[in-house]
Order: sequence, then C-alpha cells, then structure tokens
Amino acid sequence: MVHSKNKGSTFERKIGQELFLRLGFTFKRNLEQSREADHGDLITDEVDFPFIIECKRYAKGNDIQKAWWEQASRAAKSANKYPCVVYKFDHKPIEVALPLVAIAEAFGTTANQFSGKWRTDLDGLAYIAREIISGRNL
Repeated sequence: MVHSKNKGSTFERKIGQELFLRLGFTFKRNLEQSREADHGDLITDEVDFPFIIECKRYAKGNDIQKAWWEQASRAAKSANKYPCVVYKFDHKPIEVALPLVAIAEAFGTTANQFSGKWRTDLDGLAYIAREIISGRNL
C-alpha cells in the first residue's frame, strides 16, 4: 500500500511539472483528495483552467477504467469544470481522457450532445485547455 501511494504521488508531481512546462501554470497535489471525496488530484491557481485532473498510475492495463472516469466526473461536476483523467501503465506512454464536449468548446461550439471521451496525450490536453481558456476570455 505504501509503495502504491508513493507511486501515485510521484506520478501526480510529474504530471504537474509536465503541465507547467506546457502551460506555464503551477500545479500542485490536492491534499484534500485523501480527506474528502470528489476532489481532483491536481489543482492550479489558474482559475480559468477548465479541467479537474485525476491521475492514475498502474502496472497493468491498457485503457481508462470506468471508475476513474466516474470519479473525475463527480469531482468536475462539483467544481463546474470538465473531467480529465491522466493515466499511465508500466511500459506504456501517458494518456489523457477528455470529454468530447470540452473538445467541442475548444473549437467554438457548444455541442452538449457529445457524451464520449477523447484520448490524447499531455500535449493534446495543453492545446485543448489553451483553446478553451482563450475562447472564454474573448
């Protein structure tokens, strides 16, 4: 259990650093996540950042788990943001799952009928976040 907690917190810090390099926003681990339900793993002081980020690091697997998405969705709903799950399995690249409605907003539409997820990487997450932020600040 201790090893898996360390593995998770190390992954969260790494993702925060990677997002800082791509976006210039500081991300830190959300310590409330372990005390209360429905909080994301990473928080930023950039109020316009449109996502709640849930980070998952596991040895085996090949796709996002339904429970992870549900957890991120609950946290995002309470914060009025979009869910985002950043996950990695051993010997595989980091992947990111975003809701299709966020992609629609990034490209200037409000197509709420989209209910699926889009898989990308951290560069894709940064691009979509920048597009949403710039669209909201027009």
